[in-house]
Amino acid sequence: MNSYIILLIIAAYFGLLLLIASITGKKGSGNEAFFLGNRKSPWYIVALGMIGTSISGVTFVSVPGMVRGMDMTYMQMVFGFFFGYIIVAKVLLPLYYRLNLTSIYTYLESRMGNRAYKTGASFFLLSKTIGAAARLYLVVLILQTYVFAAWNIPFGVTVAGSILLIWLYTYRGGVKTIIWTDTLQTICFIAMLIVIIWQVKDVMHTDSRGLIQTLIDSPHFRIFEFSDWHSTQHFVKQFLSGIFIVIVMTGLDQDMMQKNLSCKTLKESQKNMYWYGFAFTPVNFLFLSLGVLLLTLAGRLNIALPALNDDILPMYCTSGILGESILIFFTIGIIAAAFSSADSALTALTTTFCVDILGIHKEEAQKAKKTRLKVHLLISVLFALIIIIFKAINNRSVIDAIYVIASYTYGPLLGLFSFGLFTRMVPRDKLVPYICIASPVICYVADKLVFAYTGYRFGYEILMINGLLTFMGLWLTTSKTKNNIHDNGN
Repeated sequence: MNSYIILLIIAAYFGLLLLIASITGKKGSGNEAFFLGNRKSPWYIVALGMIGTSISGVTFVSVPGMVRGMDMTYMQMVFGFFFGYIIVAKVLLPLYYRLNLTSIYTYLESRMGNRAYKTGASFFLLSKTIGAAARLYLVVLILQTYVFAAWNIPFGVTVAGSILLIWLYTYRGGVKTIIWTDTLQTICFIAMLIVIIWQVKDVMHTDSRGLIQTLIDSPHFRIFEFSDWHSTQHFVKQFLSGIFIVIVMTGLDQDMMQKNLSCKTLKESQKNMYWYGFAFTPVNFLFLSLGVLLLTLAGRLNIALPALNDDILPMYCTSGILGESILIFFTIGIIAAAFSSADSALTALTTTFCVDILGIHKEEAQKAKKTRLKVHLLISVLFALIIIIFKAINNRSVIDAIYVIASYTYGPLLGLFSFGLFTRMVPRDKLVPYICIASPVICYVADKLVFAYTGYRFGYEILMINGLLTFMGLWLTTSKTKNNIHDNGN
């Protein structure tokens, strides 16, 4: 495959993104447009774009690969996701709309106090910055290895170019732009996923009916695990974890909620959440089905698979097994999946830092806009630096540790919001930061001790334990007086 053809396609793709940014940016580029899209976003566009935000480039390569180790049991968590979206739509969205929030963490200030507010925002900033940069790092590394290395382009240039392109189409319009660019990118990566599956079908010399039968007959087409309670893939653990993961990583995440809050009304925002949650299930099923098909194809053709699960799909797409043209589709798909996640994270981090840390809503409009532009640029530079640090460490297992750390940081947010929503008590504000730091530390120590003495390894349920510890800590430090003045969302 001619490398220049790939470069031309990538250039055309980003040219289209910049065109969309230019059109949306002309209609308003102030802070209200950047943060909330002037609250005029069509709900159906938001719903489609949020799929792209949730499914990063890491998902694009990791979910098909995970089938080798855990079959299709990830679907158990996906089923839990749907019920989590219903809870977010029924419980959290009404609260955010009633309080007319720009940053969802502002709720913590009115409910508990300034330190609780800053603590919640800080946990989000820490988790999202590292997590988003880590996701983008893996994708940039894949693009560098399989595309740009052929031109002897340094890794640092690939990183800088990727971040620059994201900055260019988000710095003016923010949410007003990314709801449209993310929609385009969602359509692109889903289309590329279907094309790759179709190409696998052709290489297998079968039709659609045969493809479905191949899936059903595969030993990896195992969705449910009920027998082994110690397994992290047990249905109860996966299903409940799926519910709580959505509550914290969507409902308590500024990145995901910012698009919802850009809808015109609460009713439209809820409609967006329902349809988005429904669509998320078949998309994940397609990714897992692709993984089953790739493993089946490897068995039929005696293909030696890479040691790392994340390398299975890139190997197929770059080796010519699925045809020379598939590299183009893979490149477009992974860029679309990666950048729809990264641009959204960059906008949300800018919003949280500006509103929650700097308090620019108290500034004059023109000065606030200049501050927001500076923060947006600085966070972009920070992304690039973190990615380069990951490359210097040069150990992809570090990413696994980063994701574990990120999952720990959402536990305190779960505890904080649960306490605010379901009690009328007020914790001692000065103790809140210490409680939120202590909870994940206790969970980490407990995980090590339990594994050492029993062999049991905590999975995603550590999130629920973390949130419960935070809730209990807040309860134990509560003042005796009831909350009569703060809005607790009830």
